[in-house]
Amino acid sequence: MRKIDISVLKDNVIDLIGKQWMLITAGNIDHYNMMTASWGTIGFLWGKPVACVVIRPQRYTLEFVEEEECFTLSFFNEQYRSALKLCGTKSGKEIDKAKAAGITPFEPSRGCVAFKEARLIFKCRKLYCDQLRENSFIDKSILETWYPSRDLHKIFIGEIEEVWEERS
Repeated sequence: MRKIDISVLKDNVIDLIGKQWMLITAGNIDHYNMMTASWGTIGFLWGKPVACVVIRPQRYTLEFVEEEECFTLSFFNEQYRSALKLCGTKSGKEIDKAKAAGITPFEPSRGCVAFKEARLIFKCRKLYCDQLRENSFIDKSILETWYPSRDLHKIFIGEIEEVWEERS
């Protein structure tokens, strides 16, 4: 992996998140958890490049993201689709997801965990978090479609402090 400036990123972020998916990871190399996500944003806010992720309350990864200062976003090539599916359907409370998925955790930077097989990694320092609220939805059909049991996501905005990409 090599460190790059985010301004040279060539990926289409809509495709990157919505179609290719990502692993949101928080913790330390000895105690961490990750989850697959296909919802989120990458943009510019408060004079900083940022990533925004949302995590449902029942996800084990939530407690790790809440506790830590940073989280990572790891993006993979298509050959890792089954690993991402596993990480999105199994709980880290029950199995070692990295081992089961065949991916290797490492610390690309102090205090964060990502995966050696990723082609792109963002280290994000938390700036803001909040709970989505029913009464804040202007389009109420979103609640019925995406939150029938009202398990609304918690939203985190993190400054993208470091970016690594696989060497080509």
